[in-house]
Amino acid sequence: MQLGVNVPNFGPGTDPGILREWARLAEELGLGALMVSDHVAVTPDVAERYPEPFYEPFTTLSWLAGLTSTVRLGTTVLVLPYRHPLLVARMAANLHRLSSGRFVLGVGVGWARQEFEALGVPFTARGRLTDECLGILREARDAGRQEGDVPLWIGGHSEAALRRAVRFGDAWHPLRLSLPHMREVLGRHALPGFAPRIALRVTTAPVDASDRPAGVGTVEQILDDLDQLRLLGADTVVLDPYHGDPEETRRPDAAWRALTVVATHWSTRS
Repeated sequence: MQLGVNVPNFGPGTDPGILREWARLAEELGLGALMVSDHVAVTPDVAERYPEPFYEPFTTLSWLAGLTSTVRLGTTVLVLPYRHPLLVARMAANLHRLSSGRFVLGVGVGWARQEFEALGVPFTARGRLTDECLGILREARDAGRQEGDVPLWIGGHSEAALRRAVRFGDAWHPLRLSLPHMREVLGRHALPGFAPRIALRVTTAPVDASDRPAGVGTVEQILDDLDQLRLLGADTVVLDPYHGDPEETRRPDAAWRALTVVATHWSTRS
């Protein structure tokens, strides 16, 4: 099982130098994936959590592809209804080929109502539009119009999202769920693959809360979480060091230390 990292591609502290350092660290640690988020119009509902500058994912990952050679690059998650599916298919295929087959397309339906309105996309139709987009992406791939075979990870944990994962995906990509929740879902559904994104918050004392998110706790708790996810069939686990405060992006050293500690321990354990 490989580890990946969700890199903040937004916020007041993020700039090309910081993104370059994230990429350097990911390759130095031997991580399996470096992933970024997606927003197009940074409307007030988005800016509250993910403020400018917000580096567009395809542009950012294309640039990072030229700075890296081994780590996979991906989206966690691209909001599918924001772009025409044939444009997504083209950009994904090109990035996959230009990176020598290292691109992973993680997708979701989106949540920011004001951003949907700014883009002229009906918010209430986002589920239907996502299904339509996924169908077109699959058709394009099956017809050979995409260069290579871009892995398709389906985000979300609603029943609709799980149906999408079964129908269209190469893996289910849940975001920040507890271990019991993920275990329960995997027990009910025959999913094509499993590649969760979990938190990364290292504490000095054990976290004993019954609803403790996976990835939050002491190093030993986090390593045990990773062991449990491996037993559940995870191929890749994406660690997310961002906890909702944009000021964190001005202090990436703490996230770098946490990632280094967990990745180093995991490499010796596995």
